[in-house]
Amino acid sequence: MARSLVVTGAVLVGVVAVALSVGAAATLGPADVSLVNVRDVLLNHLASAQIPVTETDDAIVWQERLPRALVAAASGAGLGLCGVVLQALLRNPLADPFVLGVSSGASTGAVLIGVLGVGGGALGLSSGAFFGALLAFGLVLLLARYTSNGSQGIVLAGVAGTHLFSAVTSFVVFAFADADATRGVMFWLLGSLEGMRWPQVWLAVGTVTVGAVVTLVAARSLDAFAFGDDVAASLGVHVQRTRVLLLVATALLTAVLVSIAGAIGFVGLVLPHAARLLVGERHRRVVPVTILLGALFMTWVDTVSRVAFQPTALPVGVGTALVGVPAFVALLVHRRSRS
Repeated sequence: MARSLVVTGAVLVGVVAVALSVGAAATLGPADVSLVNVRDVLLNHLASAQIPVTETDDAIVWQERLPRALVAAASGAGLGLCGVVLQALLRNPLADPFVLGVSSGASTGAVLIGVLGVGGGALGLSSGAFFGALLAFGLVLLLARYTSNGSQGIVLAGVAGTHLFSAVTSFVVFAFADADATRGVMFWLLGSLEGMRWPQVWLAVGTVTVGAVVTLVAARSLDAFAFGDDVAASLGVHVQRTRVLLLVATALLTAVLVSIAGAIGFVGLVLPHAARLLVGERHRRVVPVTILLGALFMTWVDTVSRVAFQPTALPVGVGTALVGVPAFVALLVHRRSRS
């Protein structure tokens, strides 16, 4: 009981921290905008207040920085959530949202649109990435179905699919891309939150919210999967159906986030381990804590990447890797010292 209260308190503190971080991110940049200005802009748009705010501050906060910060928070939360699900389903501590080949498939779809012009201009990079991600996931499931059963077969099929689509992406860029197309596509492949607007915010936040609800409903099943398929089945879990449902939900969530923000690594790998160190192994606790850690992590990595490298922002995928690798090593050392 006491631990549940502590976890509940920590989650409430995390929600406040995420809200303050998003607000702080909206104040940082070349133009000086105070937290009070951010508050006034929000009240004007959300509560129809009539607080005097300059048009420049309103445009900077409402049209530029706030949507970007919210998409960053949603992307971190969603990728961390996918990592929790996959590590439990596949019983693999190295599983992350891209183990299903979704990221490499999205990259191939974006490259086909950006370099070869597939779709005749009717599709943008994000649409191409989404359909490429779904195609990659379908191929991975097909390979897993006809090669071997169980989580190990999915991991191996994911590795094969990842290398296949990565090779196709590299071939298209090498053989057909000119300098301008290569620069644009490579910037997207490294992860970019440039040009985020409110439609992307609603899509990212809505998708992550649905994914969080599905995962919390399945939290007890994820606890059972940690002990293996046989134990999960003996506890009343329909193993095959639950696994496919959660894998599809994870793939769709990853596809949406990758299509919006590009390929962003290490979030889904590192943060679930950090959450387990904080609150234990029960997924009803791990899931909300991972979501909040992901939102905080991505908000601040994107903010630092945007501010520290002005006038050109560092691709956020590079920032997550630079921070994620040392953090993952630190987690491994801490786990070893505890054991």
